[in-house]
Amino acid sequence: MKRIVMLAAACAVAIPAFAQNVATVNGKAISQQSLDQFVKLLVSQGATDSPQLREQVKQEMINRQIFVQAAEKAGIAKQADTETEIALAREGILVRALMADYLQKHPVTDKQIQAEYDKAKKQQAGQEEFKVRHILVEDEKTANDLLAQIKADKSKFADLAKKNSKDPGSGAKGGDLGWAAPTNYVKPFADTVSSLKKGQLADKPVQTQFGWHIIEVEDTRPVEFPPLDQVRPQLEEMLRQQTLGEYQKELREKATIK
Repeated sequence: MKRIVMLAAACAVAIPAFAQNVATVNGKAISQQSLDQFVKLLVSQGATDSPQLREQVKQEMINRQIFVQAAEKAGIAKQADTETEIALAREGILVRALMADYLQKHPVTDKQIQAEYDKAKKQQAGQEEFKVRHILVEDEKTANDLLAQIKADKSKFADLAKKNSKDPGSGAKGGDLGWAAPTNYVKPFADTVSSLKKGQLADKPVQTQFGWHIIEVEDTRPVEFPPLDQVRPQLEEMLRQQTLGEYQKELREKATIK
């Protein structure tokens, strides 16, 4: 009787242990924990946990185990190039995990985000953006000829842009480039835009690496800074990268390098 009880107890322990494996491949177990971790990784990357996903992961893990065993049997794991790749992959995983752990322990705070937002907003204060249109042509002579026509009659600008501009995007819209800060343009173009007032046409064509431009500033307005909620993700990511950069610098400064 005592032996039967002990056997039953042993079976009770063995069944849950067996249930922790989702499959075995040539005697090599694939654990439920490994599958759960694989699914967790996929979910963190945007997948949805479901029975279908878990079955796909299970089959993928079985295939991987089959291929790994075949590679080991063929001696692939002992090849110099393979050993180097494995070592590099391990290093990469450890570095990513280290950075993720550090960010988890040193999260970006709302206070930091607000301070960075206020700083950026202050830097933008007083800056303007411009509504610009232009005509882009190959040579200076063509640009001067078109500019002379526009100076005689500004209403011709749009039609001349549609007929002559090399810039297909703006040319089809009568030369319209929309609203932008001067910093969005290459330097010679940006300098000219910044020097013009609302409704003013540049006195002469401007040369850039793209060709010759006839430039007109149609309107100006103060730069409208976006609300915090709109730029929070970008600010948070920027601060996260700054945090990691400082941590990496700190580790390197502490290291003994010869």
